[in-house]
Amino acid sequence: MTAAVYVQTNDADHNEVIAITRSEDGSLALLGRYETGGHGTGQPHLASQNSVVLSDDGRWLLVVNAGSDDVSLFAVDRDGLRLADRVGSGGSTPTSVAIRGSLAYVLNNGSASIAGFTINDDRLIELEGSSRPLSVEGADPAQVAFSRDGRTLAVTERGTDSISTYAIDDAGYSAGPSTIKSTGKTPYGFDFTADGTMIVTEAFGGETGAAAASSYAITAAGMLTPVSGSVRDTRSEVCWAAVTNDGRFAYVTNFGDGTISSYEIGSDGALALRNPVAGSTQTNQKGIRDEAITRDGRYLYAIDADAQTLFGWTVASDGELAPIGSFTDLPETVAGLAAS
Repeated sequence: MTAAVYVQTNDADHNEVIAITRSEDGSLALLGRYETGGHGTGQPHLASQNSVVLSDDGRWLLVVNAGSDDVSLFAVDRDGLRLADRVGSGGSTPTSVAIRGSLAYVLNNGSASIAGFTINDDRLIELEGSSRPLSVEGADPAQVAFSRDGRTLAVTERGTDSISTYAIDDAGYSAGPSTIKSTGKTPYGFDFTADGTMIVTEAFGGETGAAAASSYAITAAGMLTPVSGSVRDTRSEVCWAAVTNDGRFAYVTNFGDGTISSYEIGSDGALALRNPVAGSTQTNQKGIRDEAITRDGRYLYAIDADAQTLFGWTVASDGELAPIGSFTDLPETVAGLAAS
């Protein structure tokens, strides 16, 4: 399969996926644009991580259509994408989706709920009776994602300063939620290490200089316990998180000033700020949001929505980032980011 980066336009009339090929040196070129069949919100800054995700094997791409309350399934072919299915999201205003194997869960912001689906050939089939509520109706969730072993599903809730988790059984059904207070305010994006450490960004309501990250351990399926409390990165309006394949480093995007901060992750899951400005797009200008590390771990890409540009960096073994150029002419409503 062609190595590529995928974003969605979030267009209110004709939502599309923009597929961008990645060369061996990390440079980018347009592969094509593919209609999802649904509608986005038409607004800049879709406030969620994982509105576009790839399956573990890279065969499938899932995209939420927040404006039409549905989800699109694309088959990833060598020469581009093929729309395979589009189904209702099991709620309203879907903004994030998680996938592990053939199991997917959609986060519905409007109905404050999750709903499960399975991928079967070219179909996305809802798991009957799989819908579960978040902790409260006004949870204002930011992201849903599986732990690497697929036994825990997590959702960050900005409206309650909480994290809700669900245990996943062998049939793909979730039990929960089990909800704990975040160690810092406004938990946002997150990612897991292979051994189950959850790294969570904390926006602190957009307070200047208050951006932070914290870490949690999975003690049992669907159960979290704090490891590191809020570790500030000295920047503002932190958004998304991405963990390296070896689980040693985490990168967080700071929307408020166009920077990426890096953290070291200890063997016990503890966090330490490595570099408050490991990378930048438009320094001291708002805009950087979604980010993703490629499957081979060599490159990090991030969207600066205000600059309508996708930026790239190489990821060194010691956690250093080095810029490798950009891809321009994205729409101002661009959202979501998945990288193969």
